[in-house]
Amino acid sequence: MQQSGPDAFSFSIPAQNANEALTELAKQANTTLLFPFDLAKKVTTNALSGTFTLSEALVQLLKGTELAVVTDESGTLSIRSRDSLVTKNIQIDTKEKKAEEGANGLEKIAVVGTRNTPRSAVDSAVPLDVIGADSLNSQGNSDVISMLSVMVPSLNVNDQPINDASSLVRPANLRGMSSDHTLLLLNGKRRHRSAVITFLGGGLSDGAQGPDISVIPAYALKQVEVLRDGAAAQYGSDAIAGVINFALKDAREGGSVALKVGGYSEGDGELLQLQLNRGFAIGQQGFLNATAEYRQQNGTSRSVQRDDASDLIVQGNSFIASPAQIWGALDVNEDIKLALNAGIDISTTSHFYSFATAARREINGGFYFRNPQTREGVFSRTDPNTNERRLIVADLDGIDNGITCPPITLSSENVLENENYLLIADNTTALGANCFAFNEWFPGGFTPRFGGTITDASIAMGLKYELPQGWAMDISTMLGYSDIEYTISSTVNPSLGPQTPTAFSPGGVSQVERTLNLDFTKLIQTIFDDPVSIAVGGEWRKETYFQKAGDEASYIAGPFALEPPIGLSQGFSIGSNGFPGYQPQSAGHWSRSNWAFYADLEFYVNDAWQMGLATRLEHFSDFGSTFDGKLSTRYKLNDTFALRGSVNTGFKAPTVGQSNVINVTTAYGLNGLEDQATLPPTDLISLQLGATPLTPEESVNFSVGVVMQTSENFFATLDYFNIRLSDRISTTSAISLTDDDVNALVAQGRPDAARYNSAKYFTNDFDTKTQGVDLVVNYNFVFNDWSNALLVAYNWTDTQVERVTLYPINGEIELQPNLTEARIRMLEDNLPAHRGSITLEQSKDEWVFTWRLNYYGKFYEDHLDASAGLDIYGSALTTFDAQLAWAVSPDIQLTLGAQNLFDALPQENPFRGEVGALYPPTSPGGINGAFYYAGIAYTFE
Repeated sequence: MQQSGPDAFSFSIPAQNANEALTELAKQANTTLLFPFDLAKKVTTNALSGTFTLSEALVQLLKGTELAVVTDESGTLSIRSRDSLVTKNIQIDTKEKKAEEGANGLEKIAVVGTRNTPRSAVDSAVPLDVIGADSLNSQGNSDVISMLSVMVPSLNVNDQPINDASSLVRPANLRGMSSDHTLLLLNGKRRHRSAVITFLGGGLSDGAQGPDISVIPAYALKQVEVLRDGAAAQYGSDAIAGVINFALKDAREGGSVALKVGGYSEGDGELLQLQLNRGFAIGQQGFLNATAEYRQQNGTSRSVQRDDASDLIVQGNSFIASPAQIWGALDVNEDIKLALNAGIDISTTSHFYSFATAARREINGGFYFRNPQTREGVFSRTDPNTNERRLIVADLDGIDNGITCPPITLSSENVLENENYLLIADNTTALGANCFAFNEWFPGGFTPRFGGTITDASIAMGLKYELPQGWAMDISTMLGYSDIEYTISSTVNPSLGPQTPTAFSPGGVSQVERTLNLDFTKLIQTIFDDPVSIAVGGEWRKETYFQKAGDEASYIAGPFALEPPIGLSQGFSIGSNGFPGYQPQSAGHWSRSNWAFYADLEFYVNDAWQMGLATRLEHFSDFGSTFDGKLSTRYKLNDTFALRGSVNTGFKAPTVGQSNVINVTTAYGLNGLEDQATLPPTDLISLQLGATPLTPEESVNFSVGVVMQTSENFFATLDYFNIRLSDRISTTSAISLTDDDVNALVAQGRPDAARYNSAKYFTNDFDTKTQGVDLVVNYNFVFNDWSNALLVAYNWTDTQVERVTLYPINGEIELQPNLTEARIRMLEDNLPAHRGSITLEQSKDEWVFTWRLNYYGKFYEDHLDASAGLDIYGSALTTFDAQLAWAVSPDIQLTLGAQNLFDALPQENPFRGEVGALYPPTSPGGINGAFYYAGIAYTFE
């Protein structure tokens, strides 16, 4: 056989039965088939004559047939039937495998965004990133959400040090959209959303109930496919910004174990991570692939002393902690993740598959400092008439009974030295035994510790079956579960006085989703040269949201919560301070179901012109029906350039949680710390403030782009996108409750209204236009015997709020928006407009170096969501990552690396003395600085 190049062969194969043609191809290429292509006997291939690489020969031989050629991340070529039901592998020599691997996704294929043959990023009609396992592991991040944010510039994730539930499940924002505008798939199947609603989501994700990406074990992933385009017409609700598909490993033998340790340059945030993956063969072709991860990571502190705490120290209070309040990463305890992926051929025409994940982690972090002389409802109370602040003292034998507690007026002087306070603090006297102030327990104030235990699990199973007449069927079911049990400690229920515990279980929330899918696919020969791919199917889904009551002490109104005249004792706030427990009357579960029918068509008009059409009709039990469509196209101008684009409509249904949840938390308002209630739009308080029932968000997306490929080793894509989103669901800005509001609500049977300083509710509040540009450049080259893989990625995104709903205030005399100007600026400018990265991977023999430069543009932060003039205009930040991997032996690899090697940090917070945050908490590049790590991995057969 004549060989015209190191990886090219001269082939001469007539058109014939695919089994015979592929056998002949393997013979001429001196390549061994792993097993016969029995399924391919009925397929007639093209004739082949000329000089090709093995992969090129396969593509030409099977072009237009019911079989497709794909290359996985290891470089192994595969032949797949039209529905990817059965995979047939060809064993190829090491040289071609290396050539086909290509870093950064040059030859990787993806199933997301199409129900036809899997495609590469180059061949896709819409923007697509395919990120392999090696790329995910070439960085110091230990969770998937952070790994992806480094690899995909249009995906932003920032820290949420003190931000209620969003601290526990960090929101991720793709293409400038909220965290619940991106749909997650696992092995191509829709994944459930998290139970956590981000009541304080840093502006953009306020009120969002998105998925929890961090529960997926990174070590279980074969690759991640990021579709940066609207896909609601294909996948349903939430797929407005795009779709992320996590493909689990499917190796049927061998495995690896890895250990990573690390810490920040400040000497905190110590990490210990252990990962294990193993493949098992089931029968001749089946597999079971199992992964386990364990992670433990301490928190960090990037804090300074608060100004008010410093003032107390100057006044002589020696009990103040230093710092009084911690800003930084939370403590992550016992983060355990498991994943299983299995598949087996039941017969030559049927294939059973199943996969499951499970995760559990405990998270704990700080909250806002409770000043021992100013914190309302715990230590003090202000007379609204005289504006005089008094220390709250509990009269244990009751007002006007027995011993009377002396009044204590608070000033700038140290209350611990006040004569009347010394009297009540002396418990050896009758007066001291009868009078109680929380300063006796917490002379330096206190800072609650807030956290929770997150439990997440999912299981899916399905059957793929070859039907007569060339149809293929896929029937599957999936069950997803997300749960969080909140905890709060180092705090009190003030209304219980000295009988209060200091640790509480304020309740929890859960999300359960059940999904059934029935899909049919077929290739139909029409007037076009290539067959038309048709896919039709249906989906049924049921979502249930649970809210569980906390322990009684976390919500009860104790004996010292009475409302006496100002200046007397009693009048303490109710519930575990910082996060009052869910009350029994707000506990319950709420469900809704929906069904959908869809149809997809994909075809080639000619060799150069590819078209796709998708439609979806979906009906929800709580608000009705939606109909969406998508048109995509790709046109190959020549061997170098291709144009692509799409236009689609989409929607995001209001979640069951958004429609029913009740939550109270402590947040900053115009007057400092206050208790804010987030309520469903049907709540009596919300109705009093002007709420209306939720409706779906609706979007119109279009994108246009160009693809450039000059060789197998170079390609670049440039895409413009435009997303118009109307009736966006969010929480309103905090609305103060007037005395008239409270009195009216109490008269209507809502006495709890008196507990809240302000309230927010979910509403369809505003419209936005988001546009941007994505640039991706891949280049693989050899220089001085070093193999180099260069990836350049850049994103520009701009969001503008185009309309804000106006609501009546003071009756119907005046209209004003609920969104403040600062909140609008957060929606528009909190994420950096410009983000980019340059990654260079260099390998030679047993050495692999990875260098990455990251750029984060300017951003805006409404510090503390206070809307009170604490405006931060953050500057751009550039960080540099480096990693060295050394293959000590064929089985052992050592890794040393640094994330943010040169310890680049954002500009210091100009309002750092306000609550002690040294840096702006929402800084897109993070606030923790350099992270150094080391690892060792062992691979076994």
